[in-house]
Amino acid sequence: MAEPTQKHVVSVGLGSSQRDSYIETELLGQPIIIERRGNDGSLDRAAQMIRELDGKVDAFGLGGTDLYVQAAGKRYYLRESLQLAKNAKKTPLVCGAGLKDTLERIVVKDLDERVQWQKRKVLMPSSVDRFGMAETLAESGAEVLFGDLIFSLGLPIRVYKLSSVARIARVGMPVISKAPISWLYPTGAQQESSAAGWREKYFNWADVIAGDFLFVKRYAPQDLTGKIILTNTTTVSDVEMLRERGVKTLITTTPRYEGRSLSTNLLEAAFIAVSGKFPMTDADYRALIEESGIQPDILELN
Repeated sequence: MAEPTQKHVVSVGLGSSQRDSYIETELLGQPIIIERRGNDGSLDRAAQMIRELDGKVDAFGLGGTDLYVQAAGKRYYLRESLQLAKNAKKTPLVCGAGLKDTLERIVVKDLDERVQWQKRKVLMPSSVDRFGMAETLAESGAEVLFGDLIFSLGLPIRVYKLSSVARIARVGMPVISKAPISWLYPTGAQQESSAAGWREKYFNWADVIAGDFLFVKRYAPQDLTGKIILTNTTTVSDVEMLRERGVKTLITTTPRYEGRSLSTNLLEAAFIAVSGKFPMTDADYRALIEESGIQPDILELN
């Protein structure tokens, strides 16, 4: 019997190239190269990279941004991300939204016995891009501070109701989606810098910090003693930084390879590549999650 052909997926992103990685592993019995390439905030470089790799790799992940955000069943496409994605003519491209709405719901539910959400105060610096996680945390009884206005728009307005997040998305996203990505999300060098400032008090309030790691990293204070972090992509240096700041437990929704937890866009691209199916439904993602036996990675740091 012939050996299965090695698949190759690449996350092309706007993030810092200092966070690049190259991993050779197996997923569902299929050998696969999982690669991350950042473009330091340059849309032009990212677009060129997609054009050069189009048809030569099995799937793209879109990193450092979302193709769209989904809140209360409605999708809002980001204009610059959509233009970037159009450079992929042959190779499927995903941004991780499929796994955010399936895997992250599953992980939050599975963690309930360990974390006891109904006893926790949770800060989500950005919830519109992870509405599945936000919704499941609220349903699980956590007191959640949805920080989209605070962290994305710089407005010191606390939002505690998911219905308010959906209403803000309905009113704001048609306009916000047309703004430059760099206004909404840390890109390039911003991913390696800190901007805690007046937002520190929101971290101090919370027991758990949940959501996109780059928001957490950019705005987190130096003292995170006793906190639980529920997030996605973290490198070896990120783990050590969180340990030094006193974080108690780091939980990533995706598994860790060679010290680095995968981004949702890369894992989703990997599922596309090994299954040969695109697009996928929620049922498809859930079946692959179950078949692969993927579990969250839990590190007790302090």
